[in-house]
Amino acid sequence: MANVVVMGAQWGDEGKGKIVDWLSERADVIARFQGGHNAGHTLVIDGNVFKLSLLPSGILREGKLGVIGNGVVLDPWALKGEIEKIEGQGVSVGTHNLMIAENTPLILPVHQDLDKMREEAAGKAKIGTTGRGIGPAYEDKVGRRTVRVADLADEETLDARLDRLLAHHDALRTGLGAEAIDRAALKAKLMEIAPFILQFAAPVWKVLAEKRKAGKRILFEGAQGALLDIDFGTYPYVTSSNTMAGMASTGTGMGPGGIGFVLGIVKAYTTRVGEGPFPCELDDEIGHHLATVGHEKGTVTGRDRRCGWFDAVLVRQTCTVGGVTGIALTKLDVLDGLDELKICTGYMLDGQKIDHLPTAAAQQARVEPIYETMPGWTGSTGGARSWAELPAEAIKYVRRIEELIGCPVALLSTSPERDDTILVTDPFSD
Repeated sequence: MANVVVMGAQWGDEGKGKIVDWLSERADVIARFQGGHNAGHTLVIDGNVFKLSLLPSGILREGKLGVIGNGVVLDPWALKGEIEKIEGQGVSVGTHNLMIAENTPLILPVHQDLDKMREEAAGKAKIGTTGRGIGPAYEDKVGRRTVRVADLADEETLDARLDRLLAHHDALRTGLGAEAIDRAALKAKLMEIAPFILQFAAPVWKVLAEKRKAGKRILFEGAQGALLDIDFGTYPYVTSSNTMAGMASTGTGMGPGGIGFVLGIVKAYTTRVGEGPFPCELDDEIGHHLATVGHEKGTVTGRDRRCGWFDAVLVRQTCTVGGVTGIALTKLDVLDGLDELKICTGYMLDGQKIDHLPTAAAQQARVEPIYETMPGWTGSTGGARSWAELPAEAIKYVRRIEELIGCPVALLSTSPERDDTILVTDPFSD
């Protein structure tokens, strides 16, 4: 049976949480493989709203194993708070359904401090981070000075890790005019949270290999989106991890051969949060309409999302780089009632037509979209669960998107509700 990787194919906020939750009914294991609690997934189940940041979306289904892989940077206190909140909503979370890779790096308060201080110091050059310490935590991972989950089980190792970590951070804080870190207080906090985190610790790579050998279905859940990828996104306005499907392998310990179907989640229009280029952005009545009807506010930050027309150039590009097999098109219902729709089919850059987003930031800021106009529809797509329930113009819009991005639609989402989904191709089928 094919294992499935879910990745966002735009700037995040594409509706991955609902799709992963819907697919998790067919999966046995749901594994997060990158990002941190800067990502938010909103799920609506029978009218109840669940907001997850670190917990795999499949945690809401009984009998499923949720995995936090080593590619994630984990804030242990945020995880504890999220578990307590979701348990308050009637969801059981324990060692029976949650596992954390032993080699997962931790986000500490020092990372959040540094994140915020650097953004403030940057002024107009700020990137627009969530201030949750994601970037600094990944920096320490690469710098070989991070505290990992397994280190919490050995006080001597933890002391050595803290010595190396603080030697770096205290120097940075001095340069930013901040006080040195209270080492004793930080260690005390870690020792206090250690038993809670360690109960979930496991050799995830080994467990996933055993599950695969036993024929279990594994669903890899990505966070953010391809255009926020540290290598292929709109750098430097990106996240601090690789968000493409290939990260599912290194972020969990599952080899590339364990990945089958790559499902790219794509919104029927385009949004992004924070700073950075956005060729199809609409700062007009239509943009306001999309933001209002689509409830476009960040799940984690509450920040307003910038909105614009569907950009086929970008999605074609991310589907190529991400190795996408098929897409899940979401939020089609937000376009209901618009007289006409536009799709970006190319760019003009300094008088020349181009068919991709250039790498240079200055060029990205100068590209101008080339639009194709299509008629809208007066009927409703909201809640549709079959092609027959969709207006003819909506079907034409979906088919045109498929043509322009060179990738078929495997799933179509028509509302936030779990079951308002049209299945075209089952990603889990061989």
